[in-house]
Amino acid sequence: MPFATEIHPVPGTLAESTADLLVLPVLAGEEGPEAVEGVTDGGLTQVLPSSLAELFAHYALTGASGELSQFPVSRDGGLVRLALLGVGSGSPADLRKAGAALSRAARGNERVALAWPGTDAETATAFVEGALLASYTFTYRTTEPPRSQRPAPVIDVVGDVAALAEPLALGTTLATATALARDLINTPSLTKDPEWMAARARETADRSGLDVRVWDEKALGDEGFGAILGVGQGSSRPPRLVQLGYTPENPTAHVVLVGKGITFDTGGLSLKPNDNMKLMKTDMSGAAIVLAVLSALASVGASVRVTGLLALAENAFSGDATRIGDVLTTYTGRTVEVLNSDAEGRLVLADAMGYASTRLDPDVLVDVATLTGAAKLALGTGIGALYSTDDTVAAQIEAAGAESGEPLWRMPLTEDYVPTTGSRVADLANIGTRGGDFGPAGATDAALFLREFTGGLPWAHLDIAGPGRSMKESGLLSKGGTAFATRTLLRWLAAR
Repeated sequence: MPFATEIHPVPGTLAESTADLLVLPVLAGEEGPEAVEGVTDGGLTQVLPSSLAELFAHYALTGASGELSQFPVSRDGGLVRLALLGVGSGSPADLRKAGAALSRAARGNERVALAWPGTDAETATAFVEGALLASYTFTYRTTEPPRSQRPAPVIDVVGDVAALAEPLALGTTLATATALARDLINTPSLTKDPEWMAARARETADRSGLDVRVWDEKALGDEGFGAILGVGQGSSRPPRLVQLGYTPENPTAHVVLVGKGITFDTGGLSLKPNDNMKLMKTDMSGAAIVLAVLSALASVGASVRVTGLLALAENAFSGDATRIGDVLTTYTGRTVEVLNSDAEGRLVLADAMGYASTRLDPDVLVDVATLTGAAKLALGTGIGALYSTDDTVAAQIEAAGAESGEPLWRMPLTEDYVPTTGSRVADLANIGTRGGDFGPAGATDAALFLREFTGGLPWAHLDIAGPGRSMKESGLLSKGGTAFATRTLLRWLAAR
């Protein structure tokens, strides 16, 4: 269990709990805040300093999701704290936000008990996602944080244990996978080279019963992965390609997930400025997400066969680095002129996707990457860009993103922009040029480039450059890698 907090269903009533923080949910009703019917049964109202209506008015509560007020109450000759927690309409999105707010407010307590507001299984799962992910920390500090900043070790969800057990466990699984990806993303690049990532993949495969194969630099050269090698050749730490396989009994389909795994991105000879480069330990988020998704497929009961490909390289600058104007030959034989060595993610993805489309025979191909600043410019840091050649796949992934609180916005694969992916000396260029009637289109150019390596398969591309990193603690997020799309992909695969 990677979290300091554990969440359990418990029977009984809130009045019977021995927790040091008791939590009453408050709904945002049409005419003002409302107590959830039945949650104060068992005599809890007898210890309140006033009626709930008067408390709502005193603390100016509206019941908005995440709103929280605390005050002391007397019980058994002592004092405990009681919190009124806004849960909005009681929807999964509102309970996810409320869970995050509760987790942050509960720091410093030993045990927290929440009277469950009696909503459905999806809502219970969302609450756990919010509460656990808000408690996530990653640190190299050598001193313990003060007690007031430590997550509560236990949150009891008081209600129907039989109904709550499975959805709470699912929420824990989804949050745990996300935390695994965040840990990988947040690890400094001095530690996190391609071979280190391959080693983590082997460990995960052993724990989760996955098949695993790793290509080292010699095998990559022997088998024609020229783009991955071209990106990684400037580094003293050579590239890797990792294949992970999950095969349930009687699989209903085969999905291939491909993750961009640039373990550090200097930009290569197209050197990044420092303010951009200092974030680049997170440029392997796509590979971390794919690895985390594979680790949890059995736990979510996925019935599809899933192959994960981690395209791993360090994009460094040196005398051996790919030069601007060089031409790389990809796995499929297509040639690519490198006009900007900082557009390296699409190169490693091209090799992995070309291998998937020609050798693995998938029904659907999906890639995920912190790929373009243009996607962030278009959609900000709260929404991921989704490109797809298949309306059904796009709609399914969009719906899974909405259920996960990881919104995606479908972007156009504008055919008029295809000439911008052309090169004068090779089959393709790795950045948009001014061929045709239109100038470069950033994220769309990158997506059109990647489409060339799908072999015509149903395909979706998730550009998470915006929501893939957080600059502060907020809601479910901590500063650093967010692992955005981990829960989306797990929900989508579990539902297929």
